[in-house]
Amino acid sequence: MQTKQFQFKTNLNCGNCVSKVQNELDNAPNIQEWSVDTDNPEKILTVTADENAQETIETIVKSKGFLIEII
Repeated sequence: MQTKQFQFKTNLNCGNCVSKVQNELDNAPNIQEWSVDTDNPEKILTVTADENAQETIETIVKSKGFLIEII
């Protein structure tokens, strides 16, 4: 399967917020790597994952109570 880099605007604005999604993002089988730029005003979440992983990523972040929007 092809991999793709996704970018999302989020409200993951600190290390504590990031830690709330970390376990599920780390353990999702279709996600290879991810990071959040908390210094960016739009709190950009960058994810390298299978090309069909967008919904999985959004579901994980939303399930933890955070906002997420594809860029």
